[in-house]
Amino acid sequence: MSTLHDARTPRLTTLLATLRRGVVERLEAVDVVTLVYVAVATAAVLAFSGHDHAGWDLLLTAHAQILILVLIAPAARQAGPVGRFLGDWYPMLLLGGLYAEVGVLNVDLAYQHDLAVQRLEVWAFGSQLSYRWIREMPNPLLSWFLHGCYLAYYAILYASPLGLWLSGRRSAARRTIFAVMVTFYLCYVVFLFFPVAGPRYAFDLAHNAATRVWPARATQWLLDRGDSWGAAFPSSHVAAAVVAAVCALRYWRRLGLVLTPFTIGLVLSVVYGQFHYAVDAVAGLIVAGAVLASHTIYYATAPAAAPAALAERGLETGRA
Repeated sequence: MSTLHDARTPRLTTLLATLRRGVVERLEAVDVVTLVYVAVATAAVLAFSGHDHAGWDLLLTAHAQILILVLIAPAARQAGPVGRFLGDWYPMLLLGGLYAEVGVLNVDLAYQHDLAVQRLEVWAFGSQLSYRWIREMPNPLLSWFLHGCYLAYYAILYASPLGLWLSGRRSAARRTIFAVMVTFYLCYVVFLFFPVAGPRYAFDLAHNAATRVWPARATQWLLDRGDSWGAAFPSSHVAAAVVAAVCALRYWRRLGLVLTPFTIGLVLSVVYGQFHYAVDAVAGLIVAGAVLASHTIYYATAPAAAPAALAERGLETGRA
């Protein structure tokens, strides 16, 4: 028996060493944070899915598939231009599913913390700003602009890394994807353990000249079909859009200047359109600031980061 055990031990050690060299040591930062988030989300599924074992099975199966994607990403990055693109971009392509999962779990959980956030709103702003603003300023032109900026959310989110990628700034694009995904994962963890439905569900919707313009109606139509319940605090729309726009400003100023007005409008629109409490937006700005600061520190202290960056067009080199 001991001989059999002694024979298997070197094989197991060799297998683990091969796995570490072949996969683990080749994982990039975005892969690691994705694995951490999947672990946290799995814990939430096990804790909150209750007796809904059908949903439990589906969500855990999805997590297993994400795990496989993460583990094959290093190999994909070595498999030519298409593999490199998919290996770098897979987290951004998963965003819709991860966002939907938050809503599924929070609906099963069947509680929210809106009352606490509403009290914070009154303390910070003196009233429910998200309820009052569109009712007290039902300006169609303002509504057009702000709801148009809200609809530009995905354009902001993807234009930043995609513009960098297509312009040859691949290192900057990867850094932007990493920063955006860290932002989403932080927000999603809060959503899972501190769900807030938001003023769109807590209050009656406004009906006036501001809500009758086409962008406002289109936004409500989209949210009726694709919103995720319990995902209000902090505003991931604000946090992720600000991170994407600031990264664009940092790595390709012209692109950042194009995205900045839409991003500012989006920050205001989430409150004007009654999609988020004002404190949700402020919390989103705090998350964005924390991610951007840590992002700067991480790459400033990462070993060999500077030579790799200078070898590509991904960082600012004095060119517009």
